[in-house]
Amino acid sequence: MFATLTGLGLSASAGLNAYIPILVVGLLARFTDAIALPHQFAWMSNGWALTAVVILLAAEVVLDKVAVVDHVNDAIQTFVRPAAGGAVFAASDAAAKVDHSAWMAGHPWVGWVLGIVVALCVHLTKAGARPVINAGTVGLGTPFVSAAEDAMSLGMSLIAVLVPALVVLVLIVFALIGWRLIRRVRRWRRGRRSPERIG
Repeated sequence: MFATLTGLGLSASAGLNAYIPILVVGLLARFTDAIALPHQFAWMSNGWALTAVVILLAAEVVLDKVAVVDHVNDAIQTFVRPAAGGAVFAASDAAAKVDHSAWMAGHPWVGWVLGIVVALCVHLTKAGARPVINAGTVGLGTPFVSAAEDAMSLGMSLIAVLVPALVVLVLIVFALIGWRLIRRVRRWRRGRRSPERIG
């Protein structure tokens, strides 16, 4: 159960920022005993891989805080974030060995699929809300929202690894925030269509 919660938390985190959960997992595996990565995911704790992730994270942090540029970045990340979500879910599930599930051990693709789906759902919610935030704040709110997303991604990654029992609560909060954002996006789109119909 805890391995699955860790995987869900990390993949949700990847939906906000692909590189933060990979960096957290890699650093914890390299310098602590909190995570013991299996051989197929050992690259996550490799020094060169960590350096590359830090560089990609720095680029992501800058690009995601500029209005309009963040849309292009989100389009590119549509492929990166779900892949990262699948990788960290599979790595954490394989590493934790808490579930002792023979079925999960015999079907490792399930972790990948769950991670991809969770990360994709979070990513699509984030990407869909950004145009509303950018338009509503004339781009001034973009860096603040992006910084909040980065903080949420980091916090969720640490909770998922260190206190997986809290993941359920955090995921519920994520779901409520996502639901409210989706409603706002729909209202905003309806509001944009209405003047066109009147004209």
